Amino acid sequence: MSSQPLEDVDVLRGLLYAHNRANSNTAAVHEASATLDAVVEMLVDAGLLEAGELDDRRRTASERRQREYVERGMAVAMQEFDFSKYEFDGAAEIDCESRLELCGAACCKLPLALSREDVEEGVLRWDLGQPYMLARGREGYCIHFDSCTHRCGVYEHRPTPCRGYDCRSDRRIWLDFERRIVNPQIREPGWPGSLQQHERG
Repeated sequence: MSSQPLEDVDVLRGLLYAHNRANSNTAAVHEASATLDAVVEMLVDAGLLEAGELDDRRRTASERRQREYVERGMAVAMQEFDFSKYEFDGAAEIDCESRLELCGAACCKLPLALSREDVEEGVLRWDLGQPYMLARGREGYCIHFDSCTHRCGVYEHRPTPCRGYDCRSDRRIWLDFERRIVNPQIREPGWPGSLQQHERG
């Protein structure tokens, strides 16, 4: 009877440790969550806390914490859609080529989490340090962005958000789309991350 290769044994041991650690962490989170829920219920019953206000604050805090986790590479980011990107038909009609000189294809610098379909397809590259954020290349552009042609190198396989993105009302890029006035911050090093520094300042 042949034994498993040493490499396979190491992988299995690693997976066993990871799964045991995940179970332990899940149990701890479950206990903390149950305790917090009980405390909240007691406060609501005592009239010291309003459930509606709590929901609003929880949503805001959750969104803020999610952004922080993604920025620090602590979270696994993945978008969920109930349709295939190849079936998406909500593309915005924008004269991109006539505006590239102004915006510099700034949309290709915006952070983007891939979908399960994107990851399983294996065409789009994601950041190993921040799964499953779309990988970045030179000057913060999407790794698939061709800086010479200003075109997408994987256009047929681009993610759903790229297919449906509408920059016209996005003030991170345009202060006035119709008048072709760009937000000057897109020229700053580190944009769009520099936006968060402006917001904190």
